[in-house]
Amino acid sequence: MEQTIDDMPKKHRLFFILSVLFLTNALIAEVIGVKILSVEKILNVPPLALPFIGDSLLNLDMSVGVLIWPLVFIISDIINEYFGRSGVRRISFVGAGMILYSFIVIYFATQSPPADFWLQNNNVDPSGNPFNIDFAYSSIFRQGLGIIAGSITAFLVGQLVDAYSFHYFRIITQHKYLWLRATGSTVISQIVDSFLVLYIAFYLLGNWTFNQVLAVGLIQYLYKIFLAIVLTPLIYLMHGIIDRYLGKEDSRKLIVEAKDL
Repeated sequence: MEQTIDDMPKKHRLFFILSVLFLTNALIAEVIGVKILSVEKILNVPPLALPFIGDSLLNLDMSVGVLIWPLVFIISDIINEYFGRSGVRRISFVGAGMILYSFIVIYFATQSPPADFWLQNNNVDPSGNPFNIDFAYSSIFRQGLGIIAGSITAFLVGQLVDAYSFHYFRIITQHKYLWLRATGSTVISQIVDSFLVLYIAFYLLGNWTFNQVLAVGLIQYLYKIFLAIVLTPLIYLMHGIIDRYLGKEDSRKLIVEAKDL
């Protein structure tokens, strides 16, 4: 008889749900991350324009994919809490494979010849200026292709650093202070993730200056740490929901087993 998700043991169902949430958010963040947004424009305030390194200025600019990235690390910490480092490693390698697969598909999509009527129906922008939609489509997605090495490298390294940092904090806190394990591991891992992806994708393989990498990386890092602190109640909320779902005894048993995985 074919087994469905409803037939799975609760802990397997939990891992399945957490994995889907993790992979969905990670993949979306990677695909949309090529756009750099201005926080000042969102808030309708003047540019920060703080003196930075050399003649460069520090503004509130960051990858749009970073907006949801803190959710990825929160879910990663929850997986680590209940399924250990091995659970995070498994889902991280699956995530890297999905990112690679998605960019291969995107590459062939950008290489496919456009239909004439599609080009004709979209040959002007809203202001009436000539517009090549196929060029725009390819330009955006090929930028994504250009950052694949940086994305996968930073994703895997960041996730593994987060997993081992979380495990270390769990040992020294003896399963107490969940907020410290979650925030502490994010503080450490995001130093790697925030700068490594930009360095590889936009400096080594792109056209950014090193100062731009440092400036945007710093803003992204501070944003992630800020969200990690602000979203701490969400971690406890998810922890409570899972405890009620599994039952206190089974939940505690799973957490204890996870420390050795």
